[in-house]
Amino acid sequence: MARDTGFPEADAENDFARLRRQAERARLAQWFTRQPADINAILPFDEVCAALGVTGKTVLGLQVVEVSSIVGSVDRTKDFDRYFRPTSSRVRERWQRLAAAQRRGESMPPVQLYRIGSMHFVIDGHHRVSIAIARGYRTIDAYVTEIHTRISPEGINAPSDLILKDHRRLFLSRVPLEGSQADAIRLSDPFDYAELAENVEAWGFRLSQEIGEFLSRTEVARRWFGEEFLPVVRMARRAGIREDIESDAELYLWLACERYRLIRRHVWDEKVFDELRDHSRRHRR
Repeated sequence: MARDTGFPEADAENDFARLRRQAERARLAQWFTRQPADINAILPFDEVCAALGVTGKTVLGLQVVEVSSIVGSVDRTKDFDRYFRPTSSRVRERWQRLAAAQRRGESMPPVQLYRIGSMHFVIDGHHRVSIAIARGYRTIDAYVTEIHTRISPEGINAPSDLILKDHRRLFLSRVPLEGSQADAIRLSDPFDYAELAENVEAWGFRLSQEIGEFLSRTEVARRWFGEEFLPVVRMARRAGIREDIESDAELYLWLACERYRLIRRHVWDEKVFDELRDHSRRHRR
């Protein structure tokens, strides 16, 4: 960080120019290294909420918040990047005016934030957050409201991650697993969630036909997990089928799809697993 001159207006101007250079260098580095285009993009609050599903909120009041945890915005997604560096000179005048006032010792009100998991999103105070970053502050005072969501926000690093979360949320609305059972279903391809949901729904329909009783989505999810998913995955693991697939959910989906493609039957027996084992070995050659 450059040495201060002692003149608030000049130091504020230097701070802004330094952050703009950092933003441009980061943009060029992303382009030259062919990183994802949105790696430095600020997270949009509304899209994060839509992907995760909001179930409620709690007003927490005044908190001391780590500046590095502030990664999103409610409505200023074009003016700052993920690290609250200005993306253009459009915000220069207000930014430098506030920064100079702070350097003169004028008090600044706490910012207003939403909290989702460990992430914070700015409602009001974008310039103050950016100035705090420019001056190397580790924490900032903030009025915080915590947002509770249907699924965990863990793993969101860029806007492109939201599609996986959105498909997972839709899957859990169709297959309402809870707790550790929901955590056990992890897929890397977002569109696989839709295919797995259709598989579970078809399994539930066949079960309803078999027992002559209507089953709710919750009951279908519970019975599918205990009577279908766990036994099938355990048998496949013991048989050494597709050991290259680490995710139990991805293994089950592969087994279910390949079983029907190979034998056109919805059963699990030794013959089925023998055929799947042979097929998996041919698949890996």
